[in-house]
Amino acid sequence: MSDTPAARDHGGGVDAAAARHGGDRDGWLDLSTGINPRPYGVTGFAPTDWTALPDIRAQTRLDRAARTFWRIPDTAAVLAAPGASSLIARMPALAAPGRVRIDTPTYNEHAAAFGAQGWQVVSDGPADARVLVHPNNPDGRLWAEIDASAPLTIIDESFCDVTPAHSLVRLAGRPGVVILKSFGKFWGLAGLRLGFAISRPETIVRLADLLGPWPVSGPALRIGAAALTNPAWAEDTRARLNKDAARLDRLMTTHGAALAGGTDLFRLYCVDDAAAWQDRLARRCIWTRIFPWSRIHIRLGLPDGDGWAQLEAAL
Repeated sequence: MSDTPAARDHGGGVDAAAARHGGDRDGWLDLSTGINPRPYGVTGFAPTDWTALPDIRAQTRLDRAARTFWRIPDTAAVLAAPGASSLIARMPALAAPGRVRIDTPTYNEHAAAFGAQGWQVVSDGPADARVLVHPNNPDGRLWAEIDASAPLTIIDESFCDVTPAHSLVRLAGRPGVVILKSFGKFWGLAGLRLGFAISRPETIVRLADLLGPWPVSGPALRIGAAALTNPAWAEDTRARLNKDAARLDRLMTTHGAALAGGTDLFRLYCVDDAAAWQDRLARRCIWTRIFPWSRIHIRLGLPDGDGWAQLEAAL
């Protein structure tokens, strides 16, 4: 099974939506992603963050902050990377090609990465590798029990920072287990391109070799370390996101949608015709996410500020 970037569906693409449906690009409300609409504040840069190659001290500060924030076990190591996507693309290189089990529907970059490197992608049965998105994108499923018997088990926790009690980072010290974390989702800084892999030290060394030197920029090292050492911001943000997710559910169900799942960063709804819903909202400059595998599911991220009024008026 293989794929190409052009064939894979993602959130985003607001420029193309604006070109098709009209309206001023700056007036569009992008609800097609699961990115926190109220990002972590970016301040306190030093000139060397921009002018010097990232040094070991900055990297060490970020690593220590990550270990503390995610309570990484002593038997595991952590690696910062330029976004979780860059790590996903390198996961297949950690083992010889074989069968990889990826339960669907889920985030499609995992299957694309494995397929591009000669793996056979299956949705059930025994396999040489296993990918679990936890909580799952787009339905928010949490994996209560994890079968980590495959030689390579990847647990993608890109959206788990809204539900830290469910994190499976405790498994990161097991042979063959890799936990992936995304910084851009919960902290709302997707453009920063920062992600993390957590696994046994020998696996982290292999991944570091695959990434090459200086994979993370100086500004990203500084922002990541600051954010991960600010637990008060994280707690306040979780409370706000939980409240806003419930608000979005009330708004959507009032207008005929039925909740089908999600997390506190995105919500999945059942509707009569997802394409028609997307088109109707797009004509009011609101972009949402629908899927090639379903005609009745639509996914929305959370609005913020004036976006609430814009969505309510469109509905």
